[in-house]
This record gives sequence, C-alpha cells and structure tokens, in this order.
Amino acid sequence: MAANSNSENHRKVYLSLMFIVATALMVYFMPRDNRHKYSYEENRPWSYALLTAPFDITVYRDSATVKAMVDSIDNVMVPIYRRDLAAESRAVEAVESADSISPFIRSRLISAIRQAYAHGIVDQQTASRIDRGELPEVKFTEHNINISHSTAGYMSQRMAYTMIDSIFRDGEGHRAVRAVGLSSLLHPNMVEDKEATRMYRESLIQPIVAGVGVIQKGERIISQGDIVTPQIYQVLKTYETTLDKLTNNDRNRQRNTLAGQTLYVIILLGLLYGFSLLYYPDKLGRPKEMMALLLLLTVFFIITVVLSHTFVSGIYIVPLAIVPVIISVFYDTRTAYFTYLVEILLCTVLATFPLEFIFIEMTAGSVVIFSLKELSRRSQLLRSAAVGFLAYVVSYIAVELMTAGSLGSLSWKLIGFFGVNALMISFAYILIFVFEKLSGMVSVVTLVELSDINNSILRQLSQECPGTFQHSMAVSNLATEAAHRIGANVQLVRAGALYHDIGKIDNPAFFTENQYGINPHDALTPTQSARIIIRHITDGLRRAEKAKLPAVVKDFISQHHGRGKAKYFYTMYCRAHPDEVVDEEPFTYPGPNPQTREASLLMMADTVEAASRSMTDHSQEAIRALVNRLIDAQVADGLHNESPLSFRDIRDIKECFISRLRSMYHARVQYPAGVTAGKTEGKSEETTATDTLTEAGSQETQPRQQTATPDASDSITKTD
Repeated sequence: MAANSNSENHRKVYLSLMFIVATALMVYFMPRDNRHKYSYEENRPWSYALLTAPFDITVYRDSATVKAMVDSIDNVMVPIYRRDLAAESRAVEAVESADSISPFIRSRLISAIRQAYAHGIVDQQTASRIDRGELPEVKFTEHNINISHSTAGYMSQRMAYTMIDSIFRDGEGHRAVRAVGLSSLLHPNMVEDKEATRMYRESLIQPIVAGVGVIQKGERIISQGDIVTPQIYQVLKTYETTLDKLTNNDRNRQRNTLAGQTLYVIILLGLLYGFSLLYYPDKLGRPKEMMALLLLLTVFFIITVVLSHTFVSGIYIVPLAIVPVIISVFYDTRTAYFTYLVEILLCTVLATFPLEFIFIEMTAGSVVIFSLKELSRRSQLLRSAAVGFLAYVVSYIAVELMTAGSLGSLSWKLIGFFGVNALMISFAYILIFVFEKLSGMVSVVTLVELSDINNSILRQLSQECPGTFQHSMAVSNLATEAAHRIGANVQLVRAGALYHDIGKIDNPAFFTENQYGINPHDALTPTQSARIIIRHITDGLRRAEKAKLPAVVKDFISQHHGRGKAKYFYTMYCRAHPDEVVDEEPFTYPGPNPQTREASLLMMADTVEAASRSMTDHSQEAIRALVNRLIDAQVADGLHNESPLSFRDIRDIKECFISRLRSMYHARVQYPAGVTAGKTEGKSEETTATDTLTEAGSQETQPRQQTATPDASDSITKTD
C-alpha cells in the first residue's frame, strides 16, 4: 500500500510539473504589447464601433508613401565630399625628403603629383561608381552652401599612379618612382563627408516624415464598416503608439495583463485535464502520454507565435489541423475535437481578427477530422489535406462576403497561406511517428503494419504452427466483428489476436491444432503438460520483446488467459488424486486478467473459437448454448472483473459470436457427382436423380472425427 501511495504521489507531482511548465512557456510567448491595439488590416473594413480621438493626434503619411518618397530621394541625392589638402602635402613631403633621387627628377615628380591631385584622387569604390555613371557629380560645402562639382576628371589611386609612372619612362625616372614608393604615397584627396551627407539626407527626409495634419481631440477617426485606408491605418498606429507610451510605466497594468494571460492558459489546460479525467482516467496514470499531449499543444502554439510575428496573417500558415489528426490516431474523434478546440482558443490571442480566425480554423479542422475517420493509408492524408484546403477557402470567402459585402478585398496571399497549410497537413505521418515515440502509445498506422501477415513473426507462425496460425486468423475475424459491434478498437483487437499465441512456436506439437495423430502429452504427467501449455505465455512475451512489439500487443499475450486455469490437466490431476488438496497455482496462468475491453474480447473469442472446432452439432441452439456457457463461466470466475466491459457489451459480444459462428458453420449444399455422357445413356431422369440422392445421403451419414474431453469449458481441447 505504501508503494502504491508513493507511486500515486509521484504521478501527481509529474502531472503538476508538466502543466506548470506548459503554462509558463505559453504565457512567456504570449504578446503583451497590444494592450491598446485593435485587430485591423489595411484595405479591410473596421470591425469596431466609432473611434474618436481622446487627444490631439498628428496625422502622418502612410508608410508606403513615406518609403516611396525616401527611395526617390536616395536615388537622386548627391553625396557631400570634402578636399583633404593634407594628402597632397604628405605625398610631396615624402618625395622632397628622398635623398636617393636627383633634384631634377625630384622636381618633375613633385610637379606630376601636384597635377594628379589637381584632377582629384578618389577611393576605388567611388571611382567604380563614377565609371558606371552612378556618380556624375558630388557636392562640396563652400561658405555653408552645397555646390555641385563634376566628377569627370577624378582618378582612382591606381589611375593616378599609372599616369605618373607613364611620364617617367627613362631608367632614372622609373627608378625614382619606385624608390620613393609612390604607390603607397597616393591617398585620396576627394573624400566623402559621411556625417555631412547623413545630415543633408535627414534634412531632405524630415519634411516627408513630419506630420501633415492634426486630428483634434474628440474628432472622428473611423466608423464601423469604413475601409482602413493606408492613411487611416497610419493614424491608428499613431494612436496606439501614443497610448502605449502613456501607459508604458504602468506596472500595475503589466502585472494584471500577465495575471490574465496566466489565468487564461490555466483555464484552457484545466478544461483539457478535466476532459481527460472524465473520459480517459487511465491515460492520466501514464505521464508520458500527457506529456506528449501538452508538448504537442505547446510546440504548435510557439510556432504560431513565431509565424504570426514574421508574416502578416502568418497565423494561417500554421497547420493547426495536424493536432486533431495526430490525436485522432491515438485516441478518438471526440478527444481530437476537444483538444483542437483548446489549441484554437490558445492561438486566438495572436489573431488579428479573432472571430474570423476561430470560424475559419474550426471549419477547416472539423472537415479534416470528419474526413479522417481511421488513418490506415498515406493517401488518406492527401485527401484530408485537399478537403481541408477547400474548407479554408470556402470559409474565408464566407467571411469576406459577410464583412465586406464583396470579394474585392480577397487576399490571394492568404489563400496561398492556406495552400501551404494544407500541404503540411499531408506530412502528418512524420509527426505521428514522433508522437508515438514520445508517448509510448501505438498508432493505428503501426497496428495496420503489425497486422500484415507477411510480418516475420506471423510468417514463422504460419510455417511452424499452421494450425495455430489458422486459429489466430479465425479469432481475429471473430474478435474484430465483435469489436465493431461494441465500439472497441478494431485495429488493436485484430493485431492482438494475430500475435496472442506466438509463444506456441517454441513447442508447436504440444498444442492440438498442430498435432497429426501423435499427442506428446500422453507421455507426460498433468503437471508437466500444464507447465508446457502455460509456458506459451512467457515464451510469447519473450518473442514479443525480442521483436520489439508494442506494449499494448504484449498485453494481449499476457492477458488472453488471464488468471484462468489449464482446466483439462487440472481436472485430470484432481481425478488422479481424489483425496489430496490440490495446489491450483501450477495449473494457473500467470495473468494478469484482462485490463481493457479489447483484451476481454480477445479472451472470449479465443475460448469460443477453439471450442467451436470440436462441435458436432452446429445448430443455432447448440452454438448459442456453447457461447453462453463459456462466456458466463469466465464471468463467474471473475476473469473480467478488472475490465471496463459492461453487461451490455457482453450481451452484444455473445450475439455477435453466435451470428458469426452460424455463418462459419452453415450447412452446405451437396453437389452431385460428375457424370459422363456415355454412362448416362439409356437412363431415365428418375434413375439419375435417385443415384444422386443416394450418393448425397451416403456422404452425410459418414462419421465425423470427434475429440472427447473431460471438461467442455476447457476449450474442448486437451491443450487448453
């Protein structure tokens, strides 16, 4: 009891920590800079009531106009340069101080340098712009006036060096140029004054970004239904920015906003917890599943935050419909729908138009859920993605017609986002695999793959234990039919039925369905036989572990006999030792008893199918009596006490088994023997009919092989 109490406490601590971490992450990424902002977009109708100015608001040009005007200024603006007189002086002084050249050559070289600087020397970047025709002139500030000068004669440092070097072609002049290191002496004397250029540019831009008017306090800004023009959009932005500045230092407001967001997330996650507690209390006992679910919601919320801040209407790029697709694979449609609703409400705080966002996302997500009843093929995701895209577009058109009254403002960019969204839904297979690994749950996709009879284990079972394989196939068909009837997990039952007896591969001859005239149990005691029969549970679990089968499939192997007994050998032992108090444990399966509806269903199907094989009377009454007796005996023995199976489920299972067995063992029409033309000549129609009836009658009266057992409830077989 103490161990169970500690385990329960640890589970509660894990759950609490998971919810706290998920809440903290979502609140951290929630925007808190829109306290005074409305949800609106350019060229869309204003969805709110009349808005008037609470204070004087300066009207500015809209951003698009400002950008266009600034770009125009940048294209025609001439930069401001200055003359660096010191550059020429440093070059001349360096030549004058050179003792290795003659005075004549020195004088000529200084003259050439002064001539080059008189033309103007610029850096290589400026020279390239001049060559491309991008800089035909520059400005110089003279007496506080900017005067333009042509750049036609300007040279780069390399060009100036080449010009001077060409003057001194004789040997002595050429040596002098190299001796003074002329290439390192020539520095630009026409240099851009970046600070003066920046100030000049700002002086040109200032009138553009300055206000062009004022909306006085109490004056109308926009009325409901008006289109948000670029100019009004700029006024609204100014209004919001001013309000933010006025309340920027209001710490109480910031704390209240944070508290409200935290409470918002707690309420939504609390609703999800309550839903799980009401419908899936067993899931809460497995923290990995809840962790995977919370991680899924948190990751998609963060992705939505990032994309909504990166792109205008970027919230519609996020494939939120993947969330219900993944959940429906592991749970059911009801859980998928509720979880999707929680995710939508979490992301609504990021939407520009919340009601529009909820309507569009709920419509598209619902259509995707409805189109994906059970995911078993990749092509189903493509179909769901297609219908999801169609639902996005149709619901978006509906909103546009309702709010704007026309499709004139329809955004093709937004429709493109819907297309990207739908395309990513078709890749949900990858996330299903990741979710499966994180949660430890098994998806329908995996169960479908496991149900392929070409699987290595099932192929080995069919080769080494053909009778057991046929039994497993028959149990699978019987159990899945009943699973359909009671609403259980059909694919899980099918997979569990196919693998429940794989432990018989180790000793196939000890099981009746694989015997051919020789029964090895004849040489064993009941205790030894029971040990071998019971061991197929542990052998099956060992094989399942080696093959890395999912835990839910291994549960079918361990639970399909529960804590029941190998009754045939137990009865034989009791008869051989009438005066002895028999220990039941050597004849009892290790269990546990079935814990789920699916495991209980498999136990019933396994027993009924095995027992039906030894029946000689396949009438409806005999089949009904067999089914009722075997299942009622299991219920009386308490084998299904730990399963959530209801009495109504048991009744429906019985009726399904009876109907299925009647179909399997229905009477067949006796076909007449083939007759050649020569042998029938001369015979009348009456004689031929009589011969046929006589032959048919002789076949029906042939004795049928029977297997007598001491206890019919022991699956009517010696091997249980």
